[in-house]
Amino acid sequence: MGILAHVDAGKTSLTERLLHAAGVIDHVGSVDDGSTRTDSMDLERRRGITIRSAVVSFELGDLTVNLIDTPGHSDFIAEVERALSVLDGAVLVISAVEGVQVQTRLLMRTLNRLRIPTLLFVNKIDRMGARYDDLLADIGRLLTPAAAPMGSVAGLGTREASYEPFPLRDKVLGELLADRNDTFLAGYLEDSLTADDYRRELADQVSRSVVHPVYFGSAMTGEGVAALIEGIRTWLPRTPERVEEPLQGRVFKVERSSTGERTASARLFAGTLQARQYYDLHRAGVVTPIKPASIGVFDRGGTIRVDQAEAGRIVQLSGLKDISIGDELGSPSGKDGHLFSPPTLETLVRSKDSRLYVALQQLAEQDPLIQLRLDSHAGDLTVRLYGEVQKEVIASLLESEYNLPVEFAETRPVHIERPTGTGTAQREIGDPDNPWAAAVGFRVSPGKIGSGIDYRLEVELGGLPRAFHTAIEETARLSLQQGLHGWEVVDCRVDLIHTGYIAPATVAADFRRLVPLVLMQALLDTGTRVHEPVNEFELELPAGSVSPVLTKLAEATATVVEAVVGPQQARLTGLIPAGRLRPFETQLPGLTHGEGVLLAAFEGFHPVPGVPPYRRRTDGNPLNPKEYLTHLNNQ
Repeated sequence: MGILAHVDAGKTSLTERLLHAAGVIDHVGSVDDGSTRTDSMDLERRRGITIRSAVVSFELGDLTVNLIDTPGHSDFIAEVERALSVLDGAVLVISAVEGVQVQTRLLMRTLNRLRIPTLLFVNKIDRMGARYDDLLADIGRLLTPAAAPMGSVAGLGTREASYEPFPLRDKVLGELLADRNDTFLAGYLEDSLTADDYRRELADQVSRSVVHPVYFGSAMTGEGVAALIEGIRTWLPRTPERVEEPLQGRVFKVERSSTGERTASARLFAGTLQARQYYDLHRAGVVTPIKPASIGVFDRGGTIRVDQAEAGRIVQLSGLKDISIGDELGSPSGKDGHLFSPPTLETLVRSKDSRLYVALQQLAEQDPLIQLRLDSHAGDLTVRLYGEVQKEVIASLLESEYNLPVEFAETRPVHIERPTGTGTAQREIGDPDNPWAAAVGFRVSPGKIGSGIDYRLEVELGGLPRAFHTAIEETARLSLQQGLHGWEVVDCRVDLIHTGYIAPATVAADFRRLVPLVLMQALLDTGTRVHEPVNEFELELPAGSVSPVLTKLAEATATVVEAVVGPQQARLTGLIPAGRLRPFETQLPGLTHGEGVLLAAFEGFHPVPGVPPYRRRTDGNPLNPKEYLTHLNNQ
């Protein structure tokens, strides 16, 4: 089960309350004083936010719950994505004061799309400004029309706030269930249904993610938590027994211990996993054998070593040097696990310490979306980001785990390059500008959108030693990480059209030096166009704020696709460059008197109008094609 929420809605406090109710901890920890069980990083305790997903296991009666506490800040959406890929059910926490927020809507959309059974818990009913009726209306309008309130609140907004469950044969619940099942509707109209009929129908519709029960309470006082626990036990579907099936699991978290040992957390969907036994590991279509040295399972807030673990458990694996997030164990599921958009920002990382590259590589193992990149020409190190808070996290981790201080350059949008036509280039052995004992030729052309690099052979595979073919393909893919304007080249078809070598003089290094030069020449022949990341946005705002907001959207080069303006409220949808989104977001509260709600999601990469931007180096100078080719020739 996952607990998800917008930042500061109270999901970590709710996790503490559930652990206390299950008898795992003696007292409820506080996010404010950094004493919670699942926020273990120093930065998490200092900032009072969850950065890394944490797993705890406990018993609720006869039900074993493996709970994943996920980050709420949008900068760490990748952590949420990994958790969602292994869930049976979820609790989405909403603040009774702040209400339905941007991240709440994004999470609910994803939960609905994945058909993950979800309960809603409205937290902070004891806080001043807490709402009930109009918040339920917002939930129905902004999250799901299938929200079923399971009780009422007395003393709302006071320390004495209390939750009172409705009878199961409640009219609102009955109408909601009847709208979604004709058989139940017939019994409902005849008034012949019992509480057991309601119970069975609600459990069925929740399991199919058709209806979402809503509970109210306070994680701080514990009010309403008992009702939520009963809802978890009663409505969320239990994991089916699949122990006899072949092993199937997915890795969703990788960490390093204080000794540097890599450990992986994986969900087992089917079969049995035994320590010190060989299993297939699937990654990007490649299968390799692995043998976990030890297996740990989560138990009552900690972990215990076991010889084997069965389907339904979350396990901790050690002794695996080459294991990554997203790897699948046993048999593959056929799902890619990517639910949210990729990071569209990047920053340069600088340090005088030569250990920086290795340290960042190890951090990238724990978060593959960091996408560490080394520019061999300028010597720059860049990492991908979702937002500015990630800079602080990376800096804190490098400082605390490696005693390595760093500085960051200004964050910039990630652009890409796509070929605009077909280009070829070829160099023979003995050519004046080819000092190596190798010959190679490429044809570069546009590929399908989303295809990445489509590498193909138009030469006979046996005409060249296998090691040389490997060197050519690896170098070609590496070279295309930096195109004519310095950005990564994607959606590109690369055909190897010519090769040559001299036995025994030629070595793989000859091809590794020659390939970038010829490939860039082919790109120059075809040309590339720079594309920028663009977000699709949905904006709700007061009708009186439409005019100034439209002006700012125009300044941000946004395109408004639809505008619906009512007497009180307006709704705008359209597209906005990702690099312009954050500045616009900071202006929005002032433009709308704090009432504007912006929801944005990555839509794709669109051509940059006008003069294309060059990817700049550490010294601030742009990288240009002639300079890059000169650099390659000199190498």
